[in-house]
Amino acid sequence: MQGWFADGAAGLYKRGRHAKANAPRPKADGKAMREIVRTNDAVLINAIEALFDGAHIAYMVLDQNMSVLEGSIGLLPRRIVVADDQEDDARKLLTDAGLAGELRERK
Repeated sequence: MQGWFADGAAGLYKRGRHAKANAPRPKADGKAMREIVRTNDAVLINAIEALFDGAHIAYMVLDQNMSVLEGSIGLLPRRIVVADDQEDDARKLLTDAGLAGELRERK
């Protein structure tokens, strides 16, 4: 697992297709997480990871291991989530880096 939550992945709540609307958001190390990027581009994911590591922004890349199930064709997008309390910092960092077009809408 990459990012600041290397040992906190066990605390994640994975939303299923039939999850209730009021189900809790993913958490790691007790922090709520928000999805800010969804992409199939491995280079973009690596660039975002480098930016977040440099800025000490807590993040996780979800669905990385799905490539084993899909046959490594890059069909399923990977999701990057950040700690709820660092979402604004993460969005500003990606915007300043010229990646504003990759950001998901706020929910």
